[in-house]
Amino acid sequence: MTDFDIVSPDAIADGRATDAYFERTEETLEAAGRNPHVVAEVTADQFSGEGFELLAGVKDAAHLLTGLPVDVDTVPEGRLFDGGPVMRLSGNYLDFARYETALLGFLSHASGVATAALDVRTAAPESLVLSFGARHVHPSIAAMVERSALVAGLDGFSHVAAGDVLGREASGTMPHALVICFGPGEQEAAWRAFDETVDDSVPRVALCDTYSDEVDEVRRAVEAMDRLDSVRLDTTSSRRGDFRHILREVRWALDGDGREDVDIFASGGLGPADLRELRDVADGFGVGGYVSNANPVDFALDIVEVAGVVGAKRGKLGGVKEVYRTGDGRHEVRRRDDPAPEDGDALLEPLIRDGELVDGIDLSLDAAAARAEADAALCGYGEE
Repeated sequence: MTDFDIVSPDAIADGRATDAYFERTEETLEAAGRNPHVVAEVTADQFSGEGFELLAGVKDAAHLLTGLPVDVDTVPEGRLFDGGPVMRLSGNYLDFARYETALLGFLSHASGVATAALDVRTAAPESLVLSFGARHVHPSIAAMVERSALVAGLDGFSHVAAGDVLGREASGTMPHALVICFGPGEQEAAWRAFDETVDDSVPRVALCDTYSDEVDEVRRAVEAMDRLDSVRLDTTSSRRGDFRHILREVRWALDGDGREDVDIFASGGLGPADLRELRDVADGFGVGGYVSNANPVDFALDIVEVAGVVGAKRGKLGGVKEVYRTGDGRHEVRRRDDPAPEDGDALLEPLIRDGELVDGIDLSLDAAAARAEADAALCGYGEE
């Protein structure tokens, strides 16, 4: 019995984070004296045309597979994919069989979160957008959520421990609980206490919808704080009404009071459609559950070649494949032996050879985010 229901990193590295039937498979193949050399591919959709998704989780996958006597090719983290393999493993089956469960988990969950974050990023490309959703997931995966959000281009995140893991500082100012602890009518005291206490590097963002009308609290915050960078509205949906109209009223009041310098930050159950509607009346957004609660991408790992012979289960495309990005942003899936598209660049790149990470491979967060930004532009992701 452990204090928290968390599978340890050692258990993942040792192959214990697996489905039981892989242990039974190992026993059976060893008893039968069978351990063929296979090629297996990680794929969500067999053919292109289902819509782009953003690949994430490759860093963790690389750490999982390094040291195993296998060769691995991968689409680099941060690239968009639409059908065909995103990763290919070559080796004797028993050398990697028990790692399938963890491998798919690393790629599936992170890619789902990253794709949702890219939906948000492209919905408000000029706005500040922060990931606020770590409270909706098990704390053991908070760093995965925040890293995947950054891969997609979000500007920051809220989770402190995730920041420790990622080497990035978490963002955040004040919750309603701070204002409530001061009590009704004491909003000014709460805002001033915050201003006097936190480090100067922390933006002065006043939460302005705790007890009274948003315009009223915004005007009071302006009067109460000598330095005010932004106001945040996190109005509960049951009290919100027309959120766009409220934001416009706040902007009107701020501008009328000569405070064009104060930005407006909106949060509270927002998704891409909301950001598109509000991006011209708000300067920034906090997005929670839409990103953190994203459905994982339904990846599967399928054997496509056994001892050099094409083979696959029914309903899967046998044979080793390549995937390409064309100059106009399309995604193409072809057999490996077929000619590449005239203007196509192969997306699968060497990751591991004979168990060793390929020299010069860049698994950094910054590199993945740069690839995502470039690919989203090339492929027209999120265009209305």
